[in-house]
Amino acid sequence: MAYIVIADRYVPLTSESRVQGYVVQIAPEISGTITQVNIKNNQMVTKGERLFRIDDQKYLLAVDQAQVALEQAHQQEQALYAQASVAQANIATSQANYNNAHNDFNRINKLAKKKLVSASMRDSAYAKNQITQANLAAAKQQAVVVQTQLGPKHGQSTVVLAAENTLAQAKLNLAHTQVIAPSNGVITNLQVDVGTMANANQPMLTFIPTDSMWVAADFREKSIAKFHSHSMAYVAYDALPGQVFPLTINNRDFGVAAAQQVANGHLTSIETSNRWVRDAQRVRVNFISQQPLPPQLFVGSRATVVVYPKNNPIWQLLAKIEIHLASVLHFIY
Repeated sequence: MAYIVIADRYVPLTSESRVQGYVVQIAPEISGTITQVNIKNNQMVTKGERLFRIDDQKYLLAVDQAQVALEQAHQQEQALYAQASVAQANIATSQANYNNAHNDFNRINKLAKKKLVSASMRDSAYAKNQITQANLAAAKQQAVVVQTQLGPKHGQSTVVLAAENTLAQAKLNLAHTQVIAPSNGVITNLQVDVGTMANANQPMLTFIPTDSMWVAADFREKSIAKFHSHSMAYVAYDALPGQVFPLTINNRDFGVAAAQQVANGHLTSIETSNRWVRDAQRVRVNFISQQPLPPQLFVGSRATVVVYPKNNPIWQLLAKIEIHLASVLHFIY
């Protein structure tokens, strides 16, 4: 009993361990009918390998339409450059008219002050001066409007940029008709066949990356008090009785769901236990292997893990004895 109490602090062992892995739900970016399936259930695939294909006819048409729209946008840009030239010409004409009207008004205004011309002639000259000044301002503003649409250089007009964006989106949608594997892994729970209707952003496949698997073990709260960066571990998998593998501590979770607070507008729920010695809280610790996990394992495989201090050969020997005993017992259960 004394050994169990002490060993649980220095070489804690738990059978609440499982192989964990990221489960990726693969969903197409576009909608359409699946025309080709290149995989089978539980098939290993490599990164970039095509999984299935969606009918691309309407997306090819969309690319063609976007290319035609881009050509039209370039033509509109040329028309804008022509309008810019016309606007500059209008500015020059309006400037000349204003200069002439302004000079006439100045001359007539001087004569009017000497009572050499009538007041109505002065008023007419003043009105013509104001009209030509307004026309000059309007011509300048029209040039600004055209220049804003053109952008800083050729090919940078708003109409061309919008058309190029539409074409890029059409090409991207066309590329998405081929759904590929994001990394090396295995396809499982395949329920897709030719003729299946794929909906955008709706999961179609379950994908498990083969290089993302690790071991997660749940230890009693007091058992992890001695864990540190130099702690090491051994693992025995239920699927591989009689074999023991080394592990390295990666990290531990900083919380459990039992203590998670959710704002719901209710009062605190207090959990009570009448037991003299209550059940110990368990904390999840994640382990990684320096070598690939055996191919016999899968996400959810059960395991037994023991942790020991690296620089203590006595505890390491006791941990090795415990884990080998557990591994042998896996032949039975």
